[in-house]
Amino acid sequence: MSKKLKQIFQPLFKTLLILSLVLGITLGHMDSAAAARTGGRIGGGSFRAPSSRTYAPRTYAPGGGGYYAPAPGGFGFPFLIPFFGFGGFSGILGLFVMIAIANFLLRTFRSIGNGEDDGEMSYTANPSVSVNRLQVGLLANARSLQPELNRIAEFADTETSQGRTQILQEVSLALLRHPEYWVYAATNNQQVKLNTAEAEFNRLSLAERSKFTQETLTNVHNQLNAAANNQALPGDSDGAIATAPGEYIVVTIITANLGKYTLPAINSSEDLQAALKQIGSLGSDNLLAVEVIWTPQAEGDTLTSDDLLANYADLKLV
Repeated sequence: MSKKLKQIFQPLFKTLLILSLVLGITLGHMDSAAAARTGGRIGGGSFRAPSSRTYAPRTYAPGGGGYYAPAPGGFGFPFLIPFFGFGGFSGILGLFVMIAIANFLLRTFRSIGNGEDDGEMSYTANPSVSVNRLQVGLLANARSLQPELNRIAEFADTETSQGRTQILQEVSLALLRHPEYWVYAATNNQQVKLNTAEAEFNRLSLAERSKFTQETLTNVHNQLNAAANNQALPGDSDGAIATAPGEYIVVTIITANLGKYTLPAINSSEDLQAALKQIGSLGSDNLLAVEVIWTPQAEGDTLTSDDLLANYADLKLV
């Protein structure tokens, strides 16, 4: 009887043991993944419509004879048929007046063709906006990058256009200084109108921020916030996460810029270098908003190869 019980229960016991081991390993991976996602964020900007240009001042001719409006890019003649003492259009003076009228009409038609009106710059209340994203995946051996991003976040001026331009320059330089650790990269370009640009910008930002569970360091609109536990992660007291293989750092740069602006597709390290230089050289005049997001941020946190495949599938090997 006991022999028959052993024959029945022994295979069942082995099956239960294997299932418990598999379940334990799976839950361990899930726990570590859930506990190990931290991120940092720097950003600011405004999606207001640019103000219209002011009209060019009209210069009045001496002697009360009228005024002339200097045409942009040219020289001005008195745009006036003289009223006193010149005898109408006769002689050389009449020739000059005819030239002045022809010059004025020519430049007026050119201005209308270029979208300008009487010296006013071209203007639209809903201009085109480029919303761009550049992502870089680096080996976590580039540990000096994280403290550098932390320093930028702590001291960045995210409320002014000059400050946001400086953020782009410093982050781009920080990435350019670590080419030996570049592994993956990708770009994304969207051309939208101003009234939908903020929604597109926020969509890209939220998609990246949703990939980690806690923002442990942020500076958005000059509001600096640092989590109290950004030096160590809860649930990682044994250091198991810190020793996980295949560690990476992912940095995402999102910009909104007036006009048509396109980052190159990335298929090599040379393409990535060109894209970093291009986005880092954006001027403050047309830059509406910028956001830099990176993960991991907290010390001890890592991004494994499985995490990279699951959350950053569009990254290409460089």
